[in-house]
Amino acid sequence: MKQVAVIMSLYKNDKLEYVKLAVESILNQTFKDFDFYLQYDGAVRTEVDAYLSGLSDSRIEIRRRADNRGLAQSLNDLLDIVMPKGYEYIARMDADDISVLDRFEKQIAFLEAHPKVDMVGGAINEIDENGNDRGKIVRYPCDPEACRKFFSKRNPVAHPAVMFRKSFFEKVSSGYPTDFVRNEDTRLWYEGYRNGCVIANLADVLLEFRMTDDMFNQRRNGFVFAKSQLELRKKIAADLGYGVISYFYAYATFLMMISPNWVIKLAYRLLR
Repeated sequence: MKQVAVIMSLYKNDKLEYVKLAVESILNQTFKDFDFYLQYDGAVRTEVDAYLSGLSDSRIEIRRRADNRGLAQSLNDLLDIVMPKGYEYIARMDADDISVLDRFEKQIAFLEAHPKVDMVGGAINEIDENGNDRGKIVRYPCDPEACRKFFSKRNPVAHPAVMFRKSFFEKVSSGYPTDFVRNEDTRLWYEGYRNGCVIANLADVLLEFRMTDDMFNQRRNGFVFAKSQLELRKKIAADLGYGVISYFYAYATFLMMISPNWVIKLAYRLLR
């Protein structure tokens, strides 16, 4: 039985050049004892499927479906596969990012040294669409208490860089919630904290995080997404007892997200 399951979703807009770098960064990890589960969230590009189907690495398992159901459902489908198999750890990966080659080694060492921690993330280094360094490293609090406090304002981890202990999903008794539009990660951290999960981060950079125009045009703005996040943030503030300051950040974020793209990009650059 392998120790780690890696889960990654792909969809029609994922580019071959990005997918190759993402997949190779996983297959070339210094820690080798893992299985790599890929879920096609609907049809993917022909060249992407040809590349993935042509890989001979026995650690890879590809799951396909014709319809697009969204990231949360794809990850839940993969969790339904890996959880019964008893993997001790579950690592996330996105199809347009690049993991640092000793990412798993460092995260596993941390989790083994801190048995009360249910999930660990790390710092991320931003790159642009062409893979160029943007000169910005995003760091998160490392200590579990600092992570919980940080959640009153923003997410305490970078979703594509996290590694779960299986206990995280045993405590929340579910996978990714789907009741808030494109907020499956924030919603999951909320469920984690509600159910006593302990979240931490490494200070090390674990991931090259790709910033694209699509990220701002489709994922970071729009009234529906902004309203969904506002409602979720208000719920988090109330249920986790964060107080007035958390509501202030919730409304400030909402106003930023419905602003023109240049405002969003500037705020993201300065405040992230």
